[in-house]
Amino acid sequence: MFEFKRLTCAATAVFFAVSPAMAETTLRITLQLPMASHLGQNLLIFKEEVEANSDMKIEIFDSAQLYKDAEVPEAVGAGEIEMGVASLTRFVGEIPAVDIFYMPFVLNTEEKVRAAVAPGSSVRQPLDDAIRETGSHVLWWQAYGGNVLLSKGAPLKNPEDMKGQKARVFGKWLGEWVKELGGAPTLISGSEQFLAYQRGTVDIGMTGLSGVVSRKLWEVMDTITLVNNADIEFLVIINGDVWEGLTDAQREVLTNAARNAETAVRDYMTQFEADAVEKAKANGMTVHFPTDEEVAAWRAASAPVIETWLKEAGPLGQQLLDAASQF
Repeated sequence: MFEFKRLTCAATAVFFAVSPAMAETTLRITLQLPMASHLGQNLLIFKEEVEANSDMKIEIFDSAQLYKDAEVPEAVGAGEIEMGVASLTRFVGEIPAVDIFYMPFVLNTEEKVRAAVAPGSSVRQPLDDAIRETGSHVLWWQAYGGNVLLSKGAPLKNPEDMKGQKARVFGKWLGEWVKELGGAPTLISGSEQFLAYQRGTVDIGMTGLSGVVSRKLWEVMDTITLVNNADIEFLVIINGDVWEGLTDAQREVLTNAARNAETAVRDYMTQFEADAVEKAKANGMTVHFPTDEEVAAWRAASAPVIETWLKEAGPLGQQLLDAASQF
């Protein structure tokens, strides 16, 4: 578990304060989640290593003080802020292929996800390159875990269980998946899902295990199906011009700190998800692990979603799908 630390940030632009001894560089990072979140704590790991090994200062603005998640790619790419954290799917407008991670049951095990997100992999590298064309350089990927389904009374064991049900979704292709299975998707933000389940706005929930624990969703839903049909990833990005304007030594420090932060957050999430299952059980939830036969049925029913996505994702989407099939 990451140790919680208090951090106070003051707004400032990136600057180079030249003195006889050194030139100081300040980089701001925007984060939509609280500092207490595992993504916020992961940024602290990065900040401490960078500041211990260079003249650079890192300032973190958490809880969407400066930008909301959807605004981060454009803000960083345009140079309005030096760095930011954004969910991978926020790049889908310019790069539809990023939603390879939301294609149902393509990257549905931890082993496959780790292979796909490894630096330089046949899935990650083309995406990092495409994101660079938007004006941002990817420093590291932050794990947020696999998608789970929430319900009341019984687990969702097969695609037929989705028919006629209203389901909370948080992305376009997750919504298309629900529709393909005969359900009715409703886009609901993470902060609003508790009330949506409590009020019966939707019948089925969709989130990561971190959301189940942090929002105490066992108070409004009683069953988890570890369907793992999608993987949720965040990126830490830096403006491309800012990156190129740094010295070789500064870029090396940032790269090393990013690699260490990436390893820490992914290993943390692996343990967290295991602990979260036990915590959900301890709070009265039933946890269903789909059988191989059930997963096969889900995958078969979901295939048309991938075919539709490929029409939008184009050659890059096909390239990534082919690469993911090798894991």
